[in-house]
This record gives sequence, structure tokens and C-alpha cells, in this order.
Amino acid sequence: MLSEKSIRKKFILQLIAASAALIAIFSIILYSYIKISVLDEITISLEDEAKLYIKENKIKEPFSKKEKTVDYLTTTYSKNDNYKIVMNIDKKQEISYEEYKKDSKSFFTIFYPYDRARSSFLVIEKDITGTYNLFKKIRNSIIVVNILSAILILAYAFFLAETLLYPVKSINQKLARMNENFLEHIDTSTLPVEFVSLGESINKLIDRIQNFVKHQKELFIGAAHELKTPLAVMKTKNEVTMIKKRDTQKYIETLKVNNTAIDGMNSMITSILEIGRQEGAQFERPVELNVVEFLEDKAKDYKLLASARKIKINMDLEPKRYCILTQPTLLTHILQNFVQNAVKYSEEDSNILIKSRLNGDIFRIDVIDEGAGVDESFEHFAPFKRQGKQSGAGLGLFLAKGAADAIGAKLSLFNREDKKGSIASIEVNAKNFCPTDEELTKKSIFSNIKRS
Repeated sequence: MLSEKSIRKKFILQLIAASAALIAIFSIILYSYIKISVLDEITISLEDEAKLYIKENKIKEPFSKKEKTVDYLTTTYSKNDNYKIVMNIDKKQEISYEEYKKDSKSFFTIFYPYDRARSSFLVIEKDITGTYNLFKKIRNSIIVVNILSAILILAYAFFLAETLLYPVKSINQKLARMNENFLEHIDTSTLPVEFVSLGESINKLIDRIQNFVKHQKELFIGAAHELKTPLAVMKTKNEVTMIKKRDTQKYIETLKVNNTAIDGMNSMITSILEIGRQEGAQFERPVELNVVEFLEDKAKDYKLLASARKIKINMDLEPKRYCILTQPTLLTHILQNFVQNAVKYSEEDSNILIKSRLNGDIFRIDVIDEGAGVDESFEHFAPFKRQGKQSGAGLGLFLAKGAADAIGAKLSLFNREDKKGSIASIEVNAKNFCPTDEELTKKSIFSNIKRS
């Protein structure tokens, strides 16, 4: 019923072990307290009894020279044999007690100083067999109660485990019923506080899956449409050309049109293949990357790309060093797409600025151009969405969005406040892994000392 990897099993065993230890400790303390309290009461009772006896019999001469034993002299003034006066025994002149068994009975004896001058003691012996029988009954009762408590704790442990795991089982059942055609958010208002964050994380994942499924469907439908249109144009052009004999120039023009359409289809197929390669890159192992140094290296390549259109790429990077754990290939896809779009939609002899800033744990990269701007109501990150008259398959920003989702980045595209271009932004929420300047200085000093 409970496997080795079961959380419920571990929880139940830990609860039972902790409860059993607590009950055992409490039972031992309770039994010891009862026993000590009862024996203390007997001790106090014997002391009071000794004081009363001495008060009533002190005037009598207890000792006689004729009454001797090997170890001590005794004389009895009470008809009760439990009262004795003894002397010359090896005991200090202070109250002491002895406990012993005789003939299967338990006795408790008090030695109370009677006459310090003669080292005599009043000895009172009390049969406490009944008291020990009572202790035994109490001990047996505690054991029975502990057994019953263990059974109740076991039942409660199962009940508590079911109660605590119910939200997880409920979430699991909802997820098991989901598929690409039925994706429903988890109602976090019905979850315990401890599971709200889990529910919210799952809802975010569901949103990402919904967007992915939606875009994938749009991708396949759009790809079929985009490929069907040039094929239809090519077929129509060929049919018109073949209706009657034409001169060589007409055939050449038809072939050129067909070649242009084929180039467009090849470009689209390349973009679709790029989507497949990007999905493979999502399984790339994240590495520690100095993102500022990464931007500086990439900017050198982008400057060559921009120089063909006489566009200048400038850098404004802060801080000087910041490391994150990410997948460089996917980050390259995003940055490259933003820069390519900035170059494509910018006029010649304009400027593009790559800017980075740190705000808390948010590292932001902006690609700022001086182009015509963007329609902010346009769904830029959907597949086959093209703005303006520029050529392309309309898959670049769709690819960038997929890469951003994979590395946990947020993309945005909006116009500059001065309306003189657009800003493509990447926000990465990541902890800094780079050493500080002080740490680098210490490391350098240590290295120099080690070399010496």
C-alpha cells in the first residue's frame, strides 16, 4: 500500500516515531512522578509518626544495661513491633531510610535520631507491599493507555496524511484529465495557503502551453497557406504560358517569377526548420554567462551586418559585469532577431543603440532604433504576422518569443517616447553569479602570492 518512495509513508512513519517517543517520555515522567510523590508522602508520614512517638515517650528511660545484642541494644516501649529503639549502629546522627524486601513483601524503614549522646535511633518499619502493587497497576494501566494511544495515533496519521495530500491529489487529478484540447486553470482560491504558489505556477505553465498550442496551430495553418499561395501562382503562370507558343523572353520571365516564388518558399521552410532547431536548443544545458561580455562580442558581429546599410551600432552597457545562468543559443536567437529587425526597418545612415541596465534582479537589454516605429496594438509575436512592406516569413519574433519562454525572459516591443523609432526589450530575472571587484582583487592577490 505504501511504496518506498511514498511521501505518505515517510510522513506517517515520522509522525508515529515522534508521537511514540513523546508518549514514552511523558509516561516515564508521569510514572516516576507518581512513584516519587507517593514515597515522599510515606516518608513525611513516617517522620511525623517518629516525632509524635518521641514526644510521647521521651520521659521514659529506654535503655537497660542488661539488654544487649551483638550489634546494638534494643528496647521496645510500644506493643507494636514496628517501633524499636536501637543504638551503636553505623549511621550518622541524621534521618535516613532503608527499603528492602522480605518474604515477598516490601518494607520501608526510617532511622530517626532519638538520643544523640548515646547514638540511638528510633526505627519505624512500614509494610509498603500494597503501595508497590498499586505502582504495578499504574504501570500496567499506562502501558495499556500507550498501546491504545499508538493505535489512535496510527489512525490519525493516516487521516492527517490524506488531509495534507488531498490538495496535491486534487491538482494531480485535474492535470491527468487535461490535454491540448482541454486546458483549465486550477482554482487557487480553494487551495490551502501552502499550495497557492504551486497552483499559480501550474496556471502559468498552462498559459504557456495554451500559447504554444495556439501558435503551433497558427504556424501549421499559416505555413500551409503561405506555401500554397506561391505554388498556386507558379501553376497559374505556367498554365498561362503553355496555352500558346511564346517567344523565349516570355519563358524566361515565367521561370524568373517561379524562381522568385521558390526562393520565398525556401526562406519560409528555412524559418520553419529554425523553429525545430530552436526547440532542440531548449534542451541545451544552462551555463554561467557574463551577459555584458556576451553583448559586447555579439555587437561586433552585428556591426558588420549593419555596415552594409551604413547603419551604426552603439553600445551603452551597465553594469560592467553581470553573470546569469542561461542558455546562450536561445539568448542569441532573441538578440539577433531584434537587431536584424532594427536594421531592416531603419533608414540608411541611422543609429541603433544596444543598452543594458540592472534593476534589482532584473537585467534588461534594449535594442533601440531610429526607424518608423511599430503599431503597438499589433500582435507581433504571433507566427506569420508581418508589419510594413518588408519581405520575410513573419516568423522571426515568433521564434524570439519561444526562446524567451524557454529561458524565462520577458519580451516587449513598443515605440520610443519621442516617436523617433522603436524599442525591443528583453528582461531576464536572474541572480548575479559574477564575483565582485573586491573578490576579484583578493583572488588576484592570492594567485600572485601562490606563484611567488
